[in-house]
Amino acid sequence: MAGSVTVVHLKHISRFKDRHGHPRAYLRLPGRKPVKLPGAPGSPEFMAAYQAAIAAEPPPPPGPKQPLAGTLDALAASYYRSPAFTDLRASTQATYRRIIEDLRASHGGKPVRLLDPTRIAGLMAEKAAHRTAANHRLRILKHLMAHAIETKVLVADPTAGVKRLKHKAKGYATWSEANIAQYEARWPSGTRQRLALALLLYTAQRRSDVVRMGRQHVSGRMIRVRQVKTGTELEIPIHAALAAELAHVPQDQLVFLLTSEGADAKGFTPGGFYNRFIGWCQEAGMAAGLSPHGLRKACARRLAEAGATTHQIAAVTGHRNLAEVELYTRAANQARMAVAGMARIKNKASNPTGRKLPTRRESGG
Repeated sequence: MAGSVTVVHLKHISRFKDRHGHPRAYLRLPGRKPVKLPGAPGSPEFMAAYQAAIAAEPPPPPGPKQPLAGTLDALAASYYRSPAFTDLRASTQATYRRIIEDLRASHGGKPVRLLDPTRIAGLMAEKAAHRTAANHRLRILKHLMAHAIETKVLVADPTAGVKRLKHKAKGYATWSEANIAQYEARWPSGTRQRLALALLLYTAQRRSDVVRMGRQHVSGRMIRVRQVKTGTELEIPIHAALAAELAHVPQDQLVFLLTSEGADAKGFTPGGFYNRFIGWCQEAGMAAGLSPHGLRKACARRLAEAGATTHQIAAVTGHRNLAEVELYTRAANQARMAVAGMARIKNKASNPTGRKLPTRRESGG
């Protein structure tokens, strides 16, 4: 009677005969190099090698592919490690990275040395439908090219002489007195919505600063601000209207504006506050386009109309570039001069000769 044959069924085993007709067996695991198994399948030698190969640690996954030197991908990776990028605020880094990654998606593998003013203009033209985006791309390209020159990738700046696309920004709408009155009519004193308006209107600060304000920033009749965007430190007098709203805030509440009134209340993020405030405006029936930043501009407008100088307004708003502030003072001065000028015309119409009119006693009346 013929001897029985042991059939071995093992996973990931590849068997074949080599060119000399000898049987071979390999263990082939996904992601690993094949392992030659000695001896006959099922033998102690074979099984020991099989078990050892199965138990071996898998190799680490391959690291990210290194970009080719001289490409936009390589330049971007180098820029991300440079102080010019790492010293930026986190929010600015996120904005820059978004624009750079958008560029890399289509042009990352291309050599930077091929860039010239014509090609830079072509990269801007890809965003021509949105001119602000095109100008942002040019600004970021200038940063990248400056880094390329610093790291000896380029010797000349291909963005030099490339002009921004003309674009007339609409900007944020300034709240009028009628707008402010409409909002206040819907949200009376003591409400969170009214407090939000008072903090924006009577400190002239950005929403990123307003959401951080709390008791720790109040000293006497002043509120201290360190602006998130610029780092500028300010001390602003607390207006009586703002003081009235702050009086409603519990003394043990460190952050003035909270997301809710319950036990789980927490401070707003700038983006979260923006969305909530726009919702409050909609509930008040406000026209579309009014935003928190428009109240910052409304405070500057009020200061200008009250006769404040450019530097006095900047001392409240924290502007470093006085050009924008001058727009408010210029508009206010123009209005005052226009009123005075029209008054002269009115007086001229009532006295065409320009002579001093006699009194009733002098005329015998």
